[in-house]
Amino acid sequence: MALRTLNAKNAAALDKDLMSVGAYSLDQLMELAGLSVSQAVYRVHPPSKGRKILVACGDGLVAARHLWHYGYQPTIYFPKKTSNELYDRLATQLKNLDIPFTEDFENSLKTSNHVVDAIFGFSFSGEVRDPFRDVIAAMENTKVPVLSVDAPSSWSIEDGPPETGPGAKFMPATLISLTAPKPLVKHFTGTHFVGGRFLPPSVAEKYDLDIPEYKGVDQIVEVSVEKGSKT
Repeated sequence: MALRTLNAKNAAALDKDLMSVGAYSLDQLMELAGLSVSQAVYRVHPPSKGRKILVACGDGLVAARHLWHYGYQPTIYFPKKTSNELYDRLATQLKNLDIPFTEDFENSLKTSNHVVDAIFGFSFSGEVRDPFRDVIAAMENTKVPVLSVDAPSSWSIEDGPPETGPGAKFMPATLISLTAPKPLVKHFTGTHFVGGRFLPPSVAEKYDLDIPEYKGVDQIVEVSVEKGSKT
């Protein structure tokens, strides 16, 4: 199945529509997105392959909570902490489960079985800055499988990996696109999922998007994207 893509400008506008005419709260959208990410991890890396999951946030706090309830042992790398009330609550939920936080990504990576790259997402633009340069270089060079959320960190949403510097050769094993694929997927060669089973048909029609055929209670579906898809 091939799906049409959604550029960064329209992705931001779509989120606003979901929270206005769609009547979703930010909490709801983050919860559904995090649930989708956790299902993608479970699909490609079931607990039998190793339970230690390193989650690089950004937006991976909800996914980490679900992974803990699935029986994984997540660790959170979250160097750019925020005073945002929603993030504070999500972090407290993890601390209540005794999920550890770390400031040492590279050493944590050495004992991890899988990595969730949720650092930037579709809002990223410009150059990668510290402390994320070393983190992206570590993910680029590790043999530990990486699942990226919306965009491999350092990639341009429109144009894919940078020509030089951290991330130029970064190709995670798995990508999960939330709501819809972004144009960068034409450069991606791994396993690709779309997640976020909440898109109303009216909003999909407005942005000229396809709603994938989710099965059963799945929040994700494996897809491909044709080059030259609409944005």
